[in-house]
Amino acid sequence: MSTQVPRLLSGLVDDAAVFPPGNAPLPDAVTAHRTHRTAWYADMVGPLLLPASEIQRGSLSGLVDATEGLVIGLIGDTGLDQLPQALEALAPDGVTARQIEAPVAKRGEDPQPGLAELMTLAGRLDGTGVYAEIPLTFGLMGALDALAEARAGGLPVAAKFRTGGLAAELFPTPVELAAVICACRDRKLPFKLTAGLHHAIRHRDPETGFTHHGFVNVLGATLAAVGGAEVDGVAELLAATDPVRVVEPARAHRDAERPLWVGYGSCSISEPLSDLIRLGLVNGGYEA
Repeated sequence: MSTQVPRLLSGLVDDAAVFPPGNAPLPDAVTAHRTHRTAWYADMVGPLLLPASEIQRGSLSGLVDATEGLVIGLIGDTGLDQLPQALEALAPDGVTARQIEAPVAKRGEDPQPGLAELMTLAGRLDGTGVYAEIPLTFGLMGALDALAEARAGGLPVAAKFRTGGLAAELFPTPVELAAVICACRDRKLPFKLTAGLHHAIRHRDPETGFTHHGFVNVLGATLAAVGGAEVDGVAELLAATDPVRVVEPARAHRDAERPLWVGYGSCSISEPLSDLIRLGLVNGGYEA
């Protein structure tokens, strides 16, 4: 592992370049991902996230050399029933899916039927990690219970939550997110996050007026939760805007494996990397 990227940050940021708000063309995203995977900060970068719809259309054909062994995360945007076909379509290009991430319900819907379908798929796969995207609304805790029980039984499943979007209600409050983190802690259930984590420290976007969670806030909050903090203490870290307060827990644990929080998808790799360099958490010689 690179000495410039601490163990705590290994694989923190999945490459979601083709997703909003970046919306990079697929050929550009594949080329850029190759650069990320060979750069000095490669240890920080997870797989390239690609929608199942693009895979099914054969969009990777001609962009990937079958011998290069591209590893992706497959995002289920086509419905759960279409995921097996998307996985099969990867093989001719020598691409493998390290993880599958798929929503199991819309906001306000019962997540249990979709969750059961996704877990059935996970049972047919050979160890590929499966992340169930669960809305932070009706049925959340029951869904976490079901995931935790399946995981304890050996199924490689975990949770995924959205922390932002195009409407204010899609941004959970610090208390709401803290409650979810603590619920996962109590169930020994790893989780991923997506959307809204554009910068390291909690901030207000001047264009939209939305207040975004900071990914280093989440890191510190998760460390606190695993260390025994309850919802109020975890929420305090999520709500903090003072970089010193937020960075301190991460710096103290920089040489440890990151607990519980698997990571998050970002349409930019350079933005989180630059933030981490500025905060002194990554020893880069320059900002990307």
